[in-house]
Amino acid sequence: MVQYELPRLPYGYDELEPYIDTETMTIHHQKHHQSYVDGLNKSLAEIGSASHPQYITSILSDLTPIPESGRNKINFFGGGFENHRLFWETMTPNGDGSPGGKIEDAIDVYFDNFENFKQIFSNKAIAIQGSGWCWMVFNSTYNKIEIISTENQTSPWTLQKIPLLGLDVWEHAYYLKHQNRRPDYVKDWWNVVNWDYVENRFSELSG
Repeated sequence: MVQYELPRLPYGYDELEPYIDTETMTIHHQKHHQSYVDGLNKSLAEIGSASHPQYITSILSDLTPIPESGRNKINFFGGGFENHRLFWETMTPNGDGSPGGKIEDAIDVYFDNFENFKQIFSNKAIAIQGSGWCWMVFNSTYNKIEIISTENQTSPWTLQKIPLLGLDVWEHAYYLKHQNRRPDYVKDWWNVVNWDYVENRFSELSG
C-alpha cells in the first residue's frame, strides 16, 4: 500500500519570523498537515490503494477512476497533502522579495510587471470567501502562467493546471498572528516567497 508521510520542512519553525510566527508554523505543519497525511492514507486504503499506485498529483489530475464514494475524500485530503507540501517548499527565510530568470520574463509578458502581478494575486487571495488557496499556475495547454483560486483544499491539478506558487488562506495559516487581518498576512507572506524554487519549477516545465 502507498503510504504518505509528513514531509520535513526545509527550515526551522522559527525561521520565517517575523512574517509567519513560530507557533503557527508548528501547529500548521505538525497538526494540520499531518491530518491531511493521515486522511489521505486512510482514504486510499478505503478504495484499495494498490489499484491507484501513482503519486497523488497524477491521481488528482484525473479523479474519474476513483470510486465515486471516495472521490471527495481523495480530492480533499490529497489536495491538502500536496498543497501544503508545495506551500512549505515555496517559502524560505532568505527570500529576496522578487523573481528572476524565466519566471520574471513570463510575469512581465502576462502581467506587465511584477508589481502588477503581485497586486492582482494579493487581491484575489484576499477576496477568497471562506477557506481556500490562491495560485500561480502553469497552463500547459496554452503554455502560459495564470492566477487562479481554489476552494477548500482543491488542487490545481484537478483543473489540469500545474501549481507553481500557492498561498494558503485558511484561517489556521494566519489567525494566531494576524487574527482576521488577511491582507496583513498576504503582505507579510511576499517577504518569504522562495522565488528560486518557483523559477526552477517553472524552468523544468517550460523547457
